[in-house]
Amino acid sequence: MKYEALLDEAYENGLVVKEKPLQAHDGRIKGNRIAIRSSIETNAKKGCVLAEELGHYYMNSGDVLNQDDVINRRQERLARQWAYEKLVPIENIYFAASDGYTQIWEMAEYLDVDEEFLKEALIYYGILDI
Repeated sequence: MKYEALLDEAYENGLVVKEKPLQAHDGRIKGNRIAIRSSIETNAKKGCVLAEELGHYYMNSGDVLNQDDVINRRQERLARQWAYEKLVPIENIYFAASDGYTQIWEMAEYLDVDEEFLKEALIYYGILDI
């Protein structure tokens, strides 16, 4: 499972990950602490959220919650891109399609990611044009 592997990666980097009853966001990072919304139902979705928070850890610094600031939006995009490349590298998408997984829902299940995350990754890679 990707979520468990990402938890291990966070731990190896000295990060503390806890599931909490967050209200406004699915995940948050502050310093070396990451919170994941505890009511997220699947490990696939939790993995996508954790990957993005790790992307913030590796790629950004500071508070990027104010998305009216262009610099914060850019940092948010960098964290998302890191997460896409970490969880669904383009070659894995091609392997999934080659194995016959061509519907979004079945490819997402095959790749162990959330459907919405996969759609966004396909748009990022230029494979899906919505």
